Amino acid sequence: MHAVGIVLLLVVLATTVATFAQRLRVPAPSLLVLAGLGIAMIPGVPALHVPPQAIALVVLPPLLYASAEELSLRDLRTVWRPVTVLSFGLVFASAAAVGYAAVALTGLPPAMAFVLGAVLSSTDPVAVTALGRRLALPGRVQVLVQAESLFNDATSLVLFKVAIGIAVAVGGTVNLPAAGGQLILLGGGGSIVGAAVAGLVWLVRRRTTDPVLETVIALITPYAAYVLAESAHTSGITAVVIAGVLLGRSGHRLTDAHSRLQLHAVYAVVVFLLESVVFSIVGLELPTLVRALPAGTGWWPLQALALAAVLIAVRVIWTLPLTRAVKPTRGRLSWRVAGVVTWAGTRGVMPLAAALSIPLTADNGSTLAGRPLVLVLTTSVVVFTLVVQGLTLAAVVNRSGLALEPEHTAREEDDARDALNRAALDHVDHLATLEVMPDTAVDRVRRGLTARLDHTPETPDGTTADTAYRQLRHEVIAVQSTELHRLYDEHRISDTTRRRLQQDLDREEAALGTR
Repeated sequence: MHAVGIVLLLVVLATTVATFAQRLRVPAPSLLVLAGLGIAMIPGVPALHVPPQAIALVVLPPLLYASAEELSLRDLRTVWRPVTVLSFGLVFASAAAVGYAAVALTGLPPAMAFVLGAVLSSTDPVAVTALGRRLALPGRVQVLVQAESLFNDATSLVLFKVAIGIAVAVGGTVNLPAAGGQLILLGGGGSIVGAAVAGLVWLVRRRTTDPVLETVIALITPYAAYVLAESAHTSGITAVVIAGVLLGRSGHRLTDAHSRLQLHAVYAVVVFLLESVVFSIVGLELPTLVRALPAGTGWWPLQALALAAVLIAVRVIWTLPLTRAVKPTRGRLSWRVAGVVTWAGTRGVMPLAAALSIPLTADNGSTLAGRPLVLVLTTSVVVFTLVVQGLTLAAVVNRSGLALEPEHTAREEDDARDALNRAALDHVDHLATLEVMPDTAVDRVRRGLTARLDHTPETPDGTTADTAYRQLRHEVIAVQSTELHRLYDEHRISDTTRRRLQQDLDREEAALGTR
Protein backbone atom coordinates (compact mmCIF):
# COMPACT_ATOMS: atom_id res chain seq x y z
CA MET A 1 0.00 0.00 0.00
CA HIS A 2 2.95 2.28 0.72
CA ALA A 3 4.22 1.90 -2.88
CA VAL A 4 0.76 2.59 -4.31
CA GLY A 5 0.49 5.78 -2.25
CA ILE A 6 3.88 6.99 -3.51
CA VAL A 7 2.88 6.36 -7.12
CA LEU A 8 -0.40 8.24 -6.69
CA LEU A 9 1.48 11.12 -5.04
CA LEU A 10 3.92 11.23 -7.97
CA VAL A 11 1.04 11.31 -10.47
CA VAL A 12 -0.58 14.26 -8.67
CA LEU A 13 2.79 15.98 -8.43
CA ALA A 14 3.47 15.40 -12.12
CA THR A 15 0.12 16.83 -13.20
CA THR A 16 0.72 19.96 -11.16
CA VAL A 17 4.29 20.38 -12.37
CA ALA A 18 3.32 19.79 -16.01
CA THR A 19 0.71 22.55 -15.75
CA PHE A 20 3.29 25.03 -14.48
CA ALA A 21 5.83 23.82 -17.06
CA GLN A 22 3.44 24.68 -19.90
CA ARG A 23 2.82 28.15 -18.49
CA LEU A 24 6.53 28.79 -17.89
CA ARG A 25 7.48 27.23 -21.27
CA VAL A 26 10.15 25.01 -19.72
CA PRO A 27 10.63 21.22 -20.07
CA ALA A 28 8.49 19.27 -17.63
CA PRO A 29 11.24 16.64 -16.93
CA SER A 30 13.55 19.33 -15.54
CA LEU A 31 10.88 20.66 -13.18
CA LEU A 32 9.89 17.13 -12.15
CA VAL A 33 13.47 16.37 -11.10
CA LEU A 34 13.61 19.58 -9.07
CA ALA A 35 10.24 18.81 -7.49
CA GLY A 36 11.42 15.33 -6.56
CA LEU A 37 14.56 16.78 -4.98
CA GLY A 38 12.51 19.28 -3.01
CA ILE A 39 10.13 16.66 -1.66
CA ALA A 40 12.94 14.25 -0.75
CA MET A 41 14.62 16.92 1.41
CA ILE A 42 11.49 17.59 3.47
CA PRO A 43 12.05 16.24 7.01
CA GLY A 44 10.06 13.10 7.70
CA VAL A 45 9.66 12.01 4.07
CA PRO A 46 10.45 8.28 3.92
CA ALA A 47 13.40 7.09 1.86
CA LEU A 48 12.53 5.86 -1.61
CA HIS A 49 14.02 2.59 -2.86
CA VAL A 50 12.95 1.59 -6.38
CA PRO A 51 14.11 -1.82 -7.67
CA PRO A 52 15.94 -1.37 -10.99
CA GLN A 53 13.99 -4.34 -12.36
CA ALA A 54 10.77 -2.36 -11.91
CA ILE A 55 12.11 0.52 -13.99
CA ALA A 56 13.56 -1.75 -16.64
CA LEU A 57 10.46 -3.91 -17.06
CA VAL A 58 7.51 -1.63 -16.29
CA VAL A 59 8.60 1.86 -17.30
CA LEU A 60 11.22 1.68 -20.05
CA PRO A 61 9.54 -0.52 -22.74
CA PRO A 62 6.52 1.72 -23.48
CA LEU A 63 8.59 4.91 -23.26
CA LEU A 64 11.26 3.54 -25.61
CA TYR A 65 8.59 2.23 -27.96
CA ALA A 66 6.87 5.61 -28.12
CA SER A 67 10.23 7.31 -28.80
CA ALA A 68 11.08 4.82 -31.54
CA GLU A 69 7.69 5.28 -33.22
CA GLU A 70 8.37 9.01 -33.44
CA LEU A 71 11.70 8.40 -35.19
CA SER A 72 11.63 9.29 -38.88
CA LEU A 73 12.96 6.29 -40.81
CA ARG A 74 13.40 8.46 -43.89
CA ASP A 75 15.63 10.93 -42.07
CA LEU A 76 17.43 8.09 -40.29
CA ARG A 77 18.68 6.80 -43.64
CA THR A 78 20.42 10.13 -44.24
CA VAL A 79 22.31 10.16 -40.92
CA TRP A 80 22.99 6.47 -40.27
CA ARG A 81 26.75 6.93 -40.62
CA PRO A 82 27.14 9.59 -37.89
CA VAL A 83 24.62 7.70 -35.74
CA THR A 84 26.77 4.58 -36.03
CA VAL A 85 29.93 6.51 -35.14
CA LEU A 86 28.26 8.05 -32.10
CA SER A 87 26.61 4.81 -30.98
CA PHE A 88 29.94 2.98 -30.91
CA GLY A 89 32.91 5.32 -30.93
CA LEU A 90 31.48 8.01 -28.65
CA VAL A 91 30.24 5.43 -26.13
CA PHE A 92 33.72 3.87 -25.84
CA ALA A 93 35.42 7.27 -25.73
CA SER A 94 33.04 8.59 -23.03
CA ALA A 95 33.44 5.46 -20.90
CA ALA A 96 37.23 5.66 -21.10
CA ALA A 97 37.37 9.40 -20.36
CA VAL A 98 35.00 9.18 -17.39
CA GLY A 99 36.85 6.14 -16.06
CA TYR A 100 40.23 7.87 -16.11
CA ALA A 101 38.76 11.07 -14.66
CA ALA A 102 37.02 9.14 -11.88
CA VAL A 103 40.25 7.43 -10.85
CA ALA A 104 42.05 10.77 -10.72
CA LEU A 105 39.31 12.81 -9.05
CA THR A 106 37.40 10.44 -6.78
CA GLY A 107 39.89 7.76 -5.75
CA LEU A 108 37.56 5.00 -6.92
CA PRO A 109 39.20 1.64 -7.66
CA PRO A 110 39.92 1.37 -11.41
CA ALA A 111 37.34 -1.39 -11.87
CA MET A 112 34.55 0.67 -10.27
CA ALA A 113 35.66 3.77 -12.17
CA PHE A 114 35.23 1.72 -15.37
CA VAL A 115 31.74 0.76 -14.17
CA LEU A 116 30.91 4.44 -13.67
CA GLY A 117 32.22 5.26 -17.14
CA ALA A 118 30.12 2.51 -18.71
CA VAL A 119 27.00 3.68 -16.87
CA LEU A 120 27.38 7.30 -18.02
CA SER A 121 28.68 6.56 -21.53
CA SER A 122 25.36 6.69 -23.39
CA THR A 123 22.61 9.26 -23.64
CA ASP A 124 19.11 8.40 -22.50
CA PRO A 125 16.37 8.09 -25.18
CA VAL A 126 13.56 8.77 -22.71
CA ALA A 127 15.10 12.05 -21.56
CA VAL A 128 16.24 13.09 -25.04
CA THR A 129 12.80 12.52 -26.57
CA ALA A 130 10.98 14.23 -23.71
CA LEU A 131 13.21 17.30 -23.93
CA GLY A 132 13.24 17.39 -27.73
CA ARG A 133 9.47 17.35 -28.31
CA ARG A 134 9.15 21.09 -27.82
CA LEU A 135 12.15 22.10 -29.98
CA ALA A 136 11.81 23.01 -33.66
CA LEU A 137 15.10 21.43 -34.76
CA PRO A 138 15.87 20.57 -38.39
CA GLY A 139 14.94 17.00 -39.25
CA ARG A 140 18.50 15.65 -39.55
CA VAL A 141 19.67 17.16 -36.27
CA GLN A 142 16.62 15.91 -34.38
CA VAL A 143 16.93 12.42 -35.83
CA LEU A 144 20.68 12.30 -35.13
CA VAL A 145 20.21 13.04 -31.43
CA GLN A 146 17.18 10.80 -31.02
CA ALA A 147 18.54 7.86 -33.03
CA GLU A 148 21.88 7.93 -31.25
CA SER A 149 20.16 7.74 -27.87
CA LEU A 150 18.01 4.82 -29.07
CA PHE A 151 20.76 2.73 -30.65
CA ASN A 152 23.70 3.16 -28.27
CA ASP A 153 22.10 0.91 -25.65
CA ALA A 154 23.68 -2.33 -26.81
CA THR A 155 27.19 -0.83 -26.76
CA SER A 156 26.88 0.72 -23.30
CA LEU A 157 25.17 -2.40 -21.92
CA VAL A 158 28.05 -4.61 -23.06
CA LEU A 159 30.55 -2.20 -21.51
CA PHE A 160 28.56 -2.21 -18.29
CA LYS A 161 28.42 -6.03 -18.10
CA VAL A 162 32.13 -6.32 -18.82
CA ALA A 163 32.91 -3.68 -16.18
CA ILE A 164 30.72 -5.41 -13.58
CA GLY A 165 32.40 -8.73 -14.33
CA ILE A 166 35.81 -7.19 -13.68
CA ALA A 167 34.65 -5.37 -10.54
CA VAL A 168 33.14 -8.41 -8.79
CA ALA A 169 35.85 -10.87 -9.82
CA VAL A 170 39.09 -10.95 -7.86
CA GLY A 171 41.88 -10.34 -10.32
CA GLY A 172 39.45 -10.15 -13.24
CA THR A 173 40.68 -9.27 -16.70
CA VAL A 174 39.07 -8.03 -19.89
CA ASN A 175 38.35 -10.68 -22.54
CA LEU A 176 38.04 -8.63 -25.73
CA PRO A 177 36.83 -11.47 -28.03
CA ALA A 178 34.15 -12.42 -25.49
CA ALA A 179 33.10 -8.78 -25.16
CA GLY A 180 32.84 -8.46 -28.95
CA GLY A 181 30.74 -11.61 -29.15
CA GLN A 182 28.50 -10.32 -26.39
CA LEU A 183 28.02 -7.04 -28.27
CA ILE A 184 26.93 -8.92 -31.39
CA LEU A 185 24.62 -11.14 -29.36
CA LEU A 186 22.97 -8.26 -27.52
CA GLY A 187 22.61 -5.88 -30.43
CA GLY A 188 22.09 -8.34 -33.28
CA GLY A 189 19.93 -10.73 -31.30
CA GLY A 190 17.80 -7.91 -29.97
CA SER A 191 17.33 -6.56 -33.49
CA ILE A 192 16.21 -9.98 -34.76
CA VAL A 193 13.72 -10.41 -31.92
CA GLY A 194 12.39 -6.87 -32.41
CA ALA A 195 11.93 -7.40 -36.15
CA ALA A 196 10.18 -10.73 -35.54
CA VAL A 197 7.80 -9.19 -33.01
CA ALA A 198 7.09 -6.29 -35.39
CA GLY A 199 6.30 -8.73 -38.21
CA LEU A 200 3.97 -10.78 -36.03
CA VAL A 201 2.18 -7.70 -34.70
CA TRP A 202 1.86 -6.35 -38.26
CA LEU A 203 0.10 -9.55 -39.35
CA VAL A 204 -2.23 -9.51 -36.33
CA ARG A 205 -3.13 -5.81 -36.56
CA ARG A 206 -3.91 -6.05 -40.26
CA ARG A 207 -6.66 -8.52 -39.38
CA THR A 208 -8.01 -6.58 -36.41
CA THR A 209 -10.75 -3.97 -36.77
CA ASP A 210 -11.79 -3.50 -33.14
CA PRO A 211 -10.23 -0.26 -31.74
CA VAL A 212 -10.12 -1.74 -28.22
CA LEU A 213 -8.14 -4.78 -29.39
CA GLU A 214 -5.90 -2.51 -31.46
CA THR A 215 -5.11 -0.47 -28.35
CA VAL A 216 -4.41 -3.56 -26.23
CA ILE A 217 -2.09 -5.00 -28.89
CA ALA A 218 -0.22 -1.71 -29.18
CA LEU A 219 0.22 -1.50 -25.39
CA ILE A 220 1.56 -5.04 -24.97
CA THR A 221 3.86 -4.93 -28.04
CA PRO A 222 6.82 -3.22 -26.28
CA TYR A 223 6.52 -5.53 -23.27
CA ALA A 224 6.39 -8.61 -25.52
CA ALA A 225 9.49 -7.49 -27.43
CA TYR A 226 11.37 -6.73 -24.21
CA VAL A 227 10.48 -9.95 -22.37
CA LEU A 228 11.14 -12.20 -25.38
CA ALA A 229 14.53 -10.60 -26.04
CA GLU A 230 15.61 -10.74 -22.40
CA SER A 231 14.48 -14.38 -22.21
CA ALA A 232 16.73 -15.08 -25.21
CA HIS A 233 19.62 -13.33 -23.36
CA THR A 234 19.75 -10.48 -25.90
CA SER A 235 19.06 -6.76 -25.52
CA GLY A 236 15.41 -6.17 -24.65
CA ILE A 237 15.79 -2.43 -25.15
CA THR A 238 17.19 -2.92 -28.66
CA ALA A 239 14.27 -5.22 -29.49
CA VAL A 240 11.76 -2.59 -28.33
CA VAL A 241 13.46 0.12 -30.38
CA ILE A 242 13.55 -1.97 -33.58
CA ALA A 243 9.90 -2.99 -33.17
CA GLY A 244 8.88 0.63 -32.58
CA VAL A 245 10.78 1.98 -35.60
CA LEU A 246 9.36 -0.66 -37.97
CA LEU A 247 5.76 -0.44 -36.76
CA GLY A 248 5.85 3.35 -36.53
CA ARG A 249 6.71 3.64 -40.22
CA SER A 250 3.79 1.42 -41.32
CA GLY A 251 1.24 2.44 -38.69
CA HIS A 252 -0.94 4.42 -41.10
CA ARG A 253 -1.43 1.30 -43.22
CA LEU A 254 -2.39 -0.99 -40.34
CA THR A 255 -5.35 0.80 -38.79
CA ASP A 256 -8.20 3.11 -39.64
CA ALA A 257 -8.70 6.69 -38.47
CA HIS A 258 -10.74 5.75 -35.38
CA SER A 259 -8.09 3.33 -34.11
CA ARG A 260 -5.21 5.72 -34.81
CA LEU A 261 -6.88 8.54 -32.88
CA GLN A 262 -7.65 6.25 -29.95
CA LEU A 263 -4.12 4.84 -29.92
CA HIS A 264 -2.65 8.34 -29.99
CA ALA A 265 -4.80 9.45 -27.06
CA VAL A 266 -4.12 6.36 -24.95
CA TYR A 267 -0.38 6.39 -25.56
CA ALA A 268 -0.19 10.11 -24.80
CA VAL A 269 -1.68 9.42 -21.36
CA VAL A 270 0.56 6.39 -20.72
CA VAL A 271 3.72 8.25 -21.76
CA PHE A 272 2.81 11.27 -19.65
CA LEU A 273 2.20 9.18 -16.53
CA LEU A 274 5.31 7.02 -16.89
CA GLU A 275 7.61 9.94 -17.74
CA SER A 276 6.23 11.90 -14.82
CA VAL A 277 6.80 9.10 -12.34
CA VAL A 278 10.25 8.17 -13.59
CA PHE A 279 11.69 11.72 -13.66
CA SER A 280 10.29 12.39 -10.20
CA ILE A 281 12.02 9.22 -8.98
CA VAL A 282 15.36 10.56 -10.22
CA GLY A 283 14.98 13.58 -7.95
CA LEU A 284 13.68 11.56 -5.01
CA GLU A 285 16.55 9.06 -5.17
CA LEU A 286 19.47 11.48 -4.84
CA PRO A 287 19.08 12.60 -1.19
CA THR A 288 18.54 8.98 -0.13
CA LEU A 289 21.74 7.88 -1.87
CA VAL A 290 23.73 10.81 -0.43
CA ARG A 291 22.76 9.79 3.12
CA ALA A 292 24.22 6.33 2.45
CA LEU A 293 27.65 7.69 1.50
CA PRO A 294 30.54 6.68 3.76
CA ALA A 295 32.65 9.29 5.53
CA GLY A 296 35.29 11.09 3.50
CA THR A 297 33.25 11.51 0.32
CA GLY A 298 32.07 15.07 0.88
CA TRP A 299 33.57 16.31 -2.38
CA TRP A 300 31.01 14.42 -4.51
CA PRO A 301 29.21 17.58 -5.83
CA LEU A 302 32.41 18.96 -7.36
CA GLN A 303 33.38 15.52 -8.61
CA ALA A 304 30.00 15.14 -10.32
CA LEU A 305 30.37 18.54 -12.00
CA ALA A 306 33.82 17.59 -13.24
CA LEU A 307 32.57 14.30 -14.69
CA ALA A 308 29.68 16.10 -16.41
CA ALA A 309 32.19 18.52 -17.91
CA VAL A 310 34.29 15.60 -19.17
CA LEU A 311 31.22 14.05 -20.84
CA ILE A 312 30.36 17.35 -22.54
CA ALA A 313 33.94 17.93 -23.73
CA VAL A 314 34.28 14.42 -25.18
CA ARG A 315 30.91 14.77 -26.88
CA VAL A 316 31.91 18.05 -28.54
CA ILE A 317 35.16 16.55 -29.82
CA TRP A 318 33.36 13.57 -31.33
CA THR A 319 30.37 15.49 -32.67
CA LEU A 320 32.17 18.34 -34.40
CA PRO A 321 33.62 16.31 -37.33
CA LEU A 322 30.17 14.77 -37.95
CA THR A 323 28.44 18.09 -38.53
CA ARG A 324 29.19 17.98 -42.24
CA ALA A 325 27.00 14.90 -42.58
CA VAL A 326 24.16 16.55 -40.66
CA LYS A 327 24.30 20.10 -41.98
CA PRO A 328 26.81 20.73 -44.78
CA THR A 329 28.63 24.04 -44.27
CA ARG A 330 30.77 24.36 -47.43
CA GLY A 331 33.70 22.42 -46.09
CA ARG A 332 33.72 24.04 -42.64
CA LEU A 333 32.85 22.38 -39.36
CA SER A 334 29.81 23.83 -37.60
CA TRP A 335 30.31 24.62 -33.92
CA ARG A 336 26.62 25.53 -33.73
CA VAL A 337 25.42 22.10 -34.79
CA ALA A 338 28.00 20.41 -32.54
CA GLY A 339 26.89 22.58 -29.61
CA VAL A 340 23.21 21.76 -30.06
CA VAL A 341 23.83 18.02 -30.52
CA THR A 342 26.11 18.02 -27.46
CA TRP A 343 23.72 19.96 -25.22
CA ALA A 344 20.78 17.78 -26.27
CA GLY A 345 22.59 14.59 -25.25
CA THR A 346 21.24 14.33 -21.72
CA ARG A 347 21.49 11.38 -19.36
CA GLY A 348 18.37 10.05 -17.67
CA VAL A 349 16.57 7.00 -16.38
CA MET A 350 18.60 4.23 -18.02
CA PRO A 351 21.95 5.12 -16.39
CA LEU A 352 20.18 5.31 -13.04
CA ALA A 353 18.60 1.87 -13.52
CA ALA A 354 21.98 0.41 -14.52
CA ALA A 355 23.74 1.92 -11.50
CA LEU A 356 21.09 0.60 -9.11
CA SER A 357 21.65 -2.91 -10.49
CA ILE A 358 25.35 -2.97 -9.44
CA PRO A 359 25.86 -5.94 -7.07
CA LEU A 360 26.38 -5.27 -3.37
CA THR A 361 29.23 -7.76 -2.96
CA ALA A 362 32.10 -9.23 -4.94
CA ASP A 363 32.46 -12.91 -5.81
CA ASN A 364 34.47 -13.56 -2.63
CA GLY A 365 31.67 -12.15 -0.45
CA SER A 366 33.37 -8.84 0.40
CA THR A 367 31.53 -5.54 0.08
CA LEU A 368 31.96 -3.98 -3.35
CA ALA A 369 34.07 -0.90 -2.66
CA GLY A 370 32.89 2.37 -4.15
CA ARG A 371 29.32 1.32 -4.98
CA PRO A 372 27.60 4.09 -2.93
CA LEU A 373 29.78 6.78 -4.52
CA VAL A 374 29.10 5.42 -8.02
CA LEU A 375 25.36 5.63 -7.34
CA VAL A 376 25.59 9.21 -6.07
CA LEU A 377 27.82 10.39 -8.92
CA THR A 378 25.58 8.74 -11.52
CA THR A 379 22.42 10.29 -10.10
CA SER A 380 24.12 13.69 -9.70
CA VAL A 381 25.25 13.74 -13.34
CA VAL A 382 21.75 12.69 -14.44
CA VAL A 383 20.19 15.49 -12.37
CA PHE A 384 22.72 17.99 -13.73
CA THR A 385 21.98 17.14 -17.35
CA LEU A 386 18.21 17.09 -16.88
CA VAL A 387 18.10 20.37 -14.96
CA VAL A 388 20.95 22.48 -16.34
CA GLN A 389 20.96 21.24 -19.94
CA GLY A 390 17.19 20.72 -20.00
CA LEU A 391 16.35 24.23 -18.81
CA THR A 392 18.87 25.90 -21.14
CA LEU A 393 18.47 23.69 -24.23
CA ALA A 394 15.85 25.93 -25.82
CA ALA A 395 18.09 28.98 -25.37
CA VAL A 396 21.05 27.12 -26.90
CA VAL A 397 18.96 26.09 -29.89
CA ASN A 398 17.66 29.62 -30.38
CA ARG A 399 21.13 31.16 -30.13
CA SER A 400 22.49 28.61 -32.61
CA GLY A 401 20.18 29.80 -35.38
CA LEU A 402 19.19 26.20 -36.19
CA ALA A 403 15.66 26.39 -34.82
CA LEU A 404 12.96 26.46 -37.47
CA GLU A 405 10.91 29.63 -37.29
CA PRO A 406 7.18 29.18 -36.57
CA GLU A 407 6.49 30.92 -39.89
CA HIS A 408 8.53 28.27 -41.71
CA THR A 409 6.56 25.44 -40.14
CA ALA A 410 3.22 27.14 -40.77
CA ARG A 411 4.13 27.86 -44.39
CA GLU A 412 5.18 24.26 -44.96
CA GLU A 413 1.90 23.01 -43.51
CA ASP A 414 -0.17 25.46 -45.61
CA ASP A 415 1.64 24.44 -48.80
CA ALA A 416 1.15 20.77 -47.99
CA ARG A 417 -2.56 21.29 -47.29
CA ASP A 418 -2.95 23.05 -50.65
CA ALA A 419 -1.21 20.14 -52.39
CA LEU A 420 -3.54 17.65 -50.70
CA ASN A 421 -6.63 19.65 -51.63
CA ARG A 422 -5.49 20.01 -55.24
CA ALA A 423 -4.92 16.25 -55.50
CA ALA A 424 -8.37 15.63 -54.01
CA LEU A 425 -10.00 18.15 -56.35
CA ASP A 426 -8.38 16.50 -59.37
CA HIS A 427 -9.76 13.16 -58.20
CA VAL A 428 -13.27 14.61 -57.78
CA ASP A 429 -13.14 16.20 -61.26
CA HIS A 430 -12.09 12.83 -62.67
CA LEU A 431 -15.04 11.12 -60.98
CA ALA A 432 -17.38 13.79 -62.35
CA THR A 433 -16.32 12.99 -65.92
CA LEU A 434 -16.95 9.29 -65.29
CA GLU A 435 -20.40 10.05 -63.84
CA VAL A 436 -20.05 7.34 -61.18
CA MET A 437 -21.19 9.59 -58.33
CA PRO A 438 -24.37 11.69 -57.92
CA ASP A 439 -23.89 15.28 -59.05
CA THR A 440 -25.08 16.63 -55.69
CA ALA A 441 -22.39 14.74 -53.77
CA VAL A 442 -19.69 15.76 -56.28
CA ASP A 443 -20.74 19.42 -56.11
CA ARG A 444 -20.72 19.47 -52.30
CA VAL A 445 -17.25 17.96 -52.07
CA ARG A 446 -15.93 20.21 -54.86
CA ARG A 447 -17.27 23.34 -53.10
CA GLY A 448 -15.59 22.33 -49.85
CA LEU A 449 -12.23 21.67 -51.48
CA THR A 450 -12.40 24.90 -53.50
CA ALA A 451 -13.15 26.88 -50.35
CA ARG A 452 -10.09 25.36 -48.66
CA LEU A 453 -7.87 26.23 -51.62
CA ASP A 454 -9.20 29.79 -51.58
CA HIS A 455 -8.68 29.89 -47.79
CA THR A 456 -12.29 30.90 -47.21
CA PRO A 457 -14.60 29.36 -44.59
CA GLU A 458 -16.78 26.53 -45.80
CA THR A 459 -20.51 27.27 -45.81
CA PRO A 460 -22.67 24.22 -45.10
CA ASP A 461 -25.78 24.01 -47.21
CA GLY A 462 -27.89 22.50 -44.45
CA THR A 463 -28.56 19.21 -46.22
CA THR A 464 -28.04 15.85 -44.57
CA ALA A 465 -24.81 14.01 -45.40
CA ASP A 466 -26.12 11.12 -47.45
CA THR A 467 -24.38 7.82 -48.16
CA ALA A 468 -22.93 8.92 -51.52
CA TYR A 469 -21.48 12.08 -50.02
CA ARG A 470 -19.84 10.20 -47.12
CA GLN A 471 -18.46 7.59 -49.50
CA LEU A 472 -16.96 10.29 -51.70
CA ARG A 473 -15.47 12.14 -48.72
CA HIS A 474 -13.83 8.90 -47.48
CA GLU A 475 -12.42 8.36 -50.96
CA VAL A 476 -11.12 11.93 -51.13
CA ILE A 477 -9.43 11.57 -47.72
CA ALA A 478 -7.74 8.39 -48.93
CA VAL A 479 -6.42 10.30 -51.96
CA GLN A 480 -5.17 13.08 -49.68
CA SER A 481 -3.46 10.58 -47.39
CA THR A 482 -1.69 9.01 -50.37
CA GLU A 483 -0.60 12.45 -51.58
CA LEU A 484 0.63 13.32 -48.08
CA HIS A 485 2.93 10.30 -47.93
CA ARG A 486 4.15 11.00 -51.47
CA LEU A 487 5.18 14.51 -50.41
CA TYR A 488 6.96 13.04 -47.39
CA ASP A 489 8.76 10.35 -49.38
CA GLU A 490 9.94 13.01 -51.84
CA HIS A 491 11.41 15.07 -48.93
CA ARG A 492 9.07 17.98 -49.63
CA ILE A 493 7.70 18.06 -46.08
CA SER A 494 9.10 17.16 -42.67
CA ASP A 495 8.04 14.24 -40.52
CA THR A 496 6.43 16.64 -38.05
CA THR A 497 4.24 18.14 -40.78
CA ARG A 498 3.31 14.67 -42.01
CA ARG A 499 2.18 13.59 -38.56
CA ARG A 500 0.13 16.73 -37.96
CA LEU A 501 -1.67 16.59 -41.30
CA GLN A 502 -2.29 12.85 -40.97
CA GLN A 503 -3.92 13.47 -37.62
CA ASP A 504 -6.11 16.18 -39.17
CA LEU A 505 -7.20 13.75 -41.89
CA ASP A 506 -7.92 11.10 -39.25
CA ARG A 507 -10.13 13.52 -37.30
CA GLU A 508 -11.98 14.47 -40.44
CA GLU A 509 -12.53 10.85 -41.42
CA ALA A 510 -13.63 9.86 -37.92
CA ALA A 511 -16.20 12.69 -37.90
CA LEU A 512 -17.79 11.29 -41.07
CA GLY A 513 -18.59 7.98 -39.37
CA THR A 514 -18.58 4.62 -41.12
CA ARG A 515 -18.89 4.27 -44.85
